[in-house]
This record gives sequence, C-alpha cells and structure tokens, in this order.
Amino acid sequence: MTFEYADRIKRLPPYLFAEIERIIKEKKAQGIDLISLSIGDPDLPPPPFVIEALKEEVANLKNHNYSFSQGEPDFREAVAEWYKKRFNIELQQDQVIALLGSKEGIANIARAFINPGDKVLVPDPAYPVYANGSTILNDGTAVPMPLLEENGFKPDYEAVNAKNAKMMFLNYPNNPTAATVDKKFLRQAVDFAKDNNIILCYDNAYSEVTYDGYRAPSILEVEGAMDVAIEFHSLSKTFNMTGDRIAFAVGNKQLVSGLTKVKSQIDSGPPVYTQKVAVKALAAYTSNEAPEFLKKNNQILQERRDLLVETLCKIGYKCEKPKATFYVWVNCKGDSMRFATKLLDVGVAVTPGIGFGKYGEGYARITFTQPKERIIEACNRIVSAF
Repeated sequence: MTFEYADRIKRLPPYLFAEIERIIKEKKAQGIDLISLSIGDPDLPPPPFVIEALKEEVANLKNHNYSFSQGEPDFREAVAEWYKKRFNIELQQDQVIALLGSKEGIANIARAFINPGDKVLVPDPAYPVYANGSTILNDGTAVPMPLLEENGFKPDYEAVNAKNAKMMFLNYPNNPTAATVDKKFLRQAVDFAKDNNIILCYDNAYSEVTYDGYRAPSILEVEGAMDVAIEFHSLSKTFNMTGDRIAFAVGNKQLVSGLTKVKSQIDSGPPVYTQKVAVKALAAYTSNEAPEFLKKNNQILQERRDLLVETLCKIGYKCEKPKATFYVWVNCKGDSMRFATKLLDVGVAVTPGIGFGKYGEGYARITFTQPKERIIEACNRIVSAF
C-alpha cells in the first residue's frame, strides 16, 4: 500500500541537516575519521551540579507523574526570577510557559495564531524551523527578510513588505550568521511590529554564549515589547543540555496563553524532573553576570573560535570573530555545496549556507563544538583542501 502525504508536507523543502546526519553516519560506517563541524550541538558536558541534580530528581518517584501544559509552578517562578536577575524584567507566572525545547515552542506558536495563507516574515538565512516547522506546517506563507552582509546580517525594515503580515521571527545572537544586535536595533524591531500589528517572535537561545565582553539583550527590555513580543529561550546552549529538551517562552500574556492552548492539546509539558533540574540550574545565576562555569565554558569556546577564524583568514576566506554563538559564518567565494563537499573529501563536515535559505548561498556555517585538538586537526585538513 502507498499513502499520500498531506499538501503541507509536500511543500516542505528537503531538511538539509537530516542529509548531513546521513552522510556523517555513512562516512563513519566506512571507517573514515570525520570531524563534524556542522551540527550546533555542544560537546562540553553539563556542569557537575546539573548532573547531580538530574540524578536526584530522577530518583524522586513523585517526579514521574504528568506535569502541566504550561509547566510546573516552581519552574515558571524560577524562569521569572532568572529574567529579573539577568535582564531586570518583571514577569508573572502567567507570562511563562515550559517547552520541550525552544524548537517545539517556535513551531507551535504559529499553530496558535496563523491561519491558512497568513504571511509570516522569516529571516533568510535562518534556522529552518521558522519557515518550515512553524510557517509551512501551519499552512502559512513565508515571506523572506534578507539578512545581507552589508546590513550586518540584519533585516532592512524600510525594504520589508509588511502588508498583511501577521507574525515575524527574529533571532539574535543569530544562527547561522552569528551576528549580534544592540537595544537600538531591538527598538526598531518593536516599533516595526507595533506599527504593522505583527506578532514578534524572538529566539534568544544563544544569549549566554558570548565573547569579548558582549552581553546579549532580551527584546523584552525594550519599552512596549511586552505588547507584541514573545521570547523563546532554552537551557540547551547555556547549560549544554540539548538532549534534555527543556526550554521556555515568556512575554505577552495573550501569546503565552495561545501557545498554552495548543500545548494542552498535544502534550502534557516537559518531564517534571527536567523542570526541577532546570530550577536548580537557573539558580546558578546570582546576578546579571554569568556563573563561573559558564565563563569557563565561553573561554574554551573563544579559544576554539580564534583558532578557526585565524586559519580561515590565513588561507584567504573572509570571516569575522563572532561575539556570540559557536558558529563561524564564512564567505566561501561561491557554491556552498561545492565548498562543503570539498571539505567532506578531507574528513571535515560543515553546513552549506544554502541550507539556511536563498540568501545563505555563498557562505558556510562552521561550528566549533569539538575539542581543541580536533579543531586543530580540522584546521590542518581545511588548509590541505585549499
């Protein structure tokens, strides 16, 4: 028997990361020593106190019952306290929702507010879930907002066609370009959303992975943002807990309520024990300064970043040292798939920019989520390839 996919599935473009995962598995099965600098999955472990908390909370039998669709009360309170300490933002519990990873929340927010044919402004290049998991799978129409190098990889709002747009996604520190922004830009984004009656979905998953003294803001620090914005955050990158699938969204009460209505129909919240662990993890912040474990992790990442960027510049490829994320966005001087394929031939996997959208062509994203000695080996291989 054969079964036909729904039209919304047919409209999905190929998911490049699944193809990269397939190639990596294939190369490894062939016995090839492949250094993967393609997927944004931290190699550093969670801090020891998180591991200990996980053991303790899993062992508590009371933590194996259903949670609430909006999350445990103590988890939502911990998130509110973290926002107060980190960004000086006041939140009530009904402005916080627990997520099974921020990717899930980003996909489901459109499910709550987007009708078939509604336009969604989507950065290009960008994390594919904005256009695919959120927009296309909810029968919306994705309208690209080009992120060009000459604009610092930020949208030019004067050139954006906001007519009939209902929702907009933004993400800074940015994946894949690693671009960062200040509050002046966020002020422009909030004004644009308010002027055009647009829901502003702000993905802030990389706010804590920063270098050279840069501290990423929250869009909710901007006056008036609470009228139009919902911000997505995660413990994945800050605490190296990608596989634990614990995250949260905060902001406008109606937007949080809409997301909660969707989740009440499709899941029962993240596991209670992961939420309990998250409470203890977020408590590591005693002020707006990064905890010691995070400072050390970011120093390790910064050393890798410098090594990678200096190697790329030495062989003639243009790229900047990013102030945040663990990505280098390199101008590969042509076809990004050809660039990535050439590196695969020497055992280094990177992500071609075309996988992030039309305006990602001509670039490649290279992660530095490998130990320093593997980064050095990867750099040697890159030099040999070019």
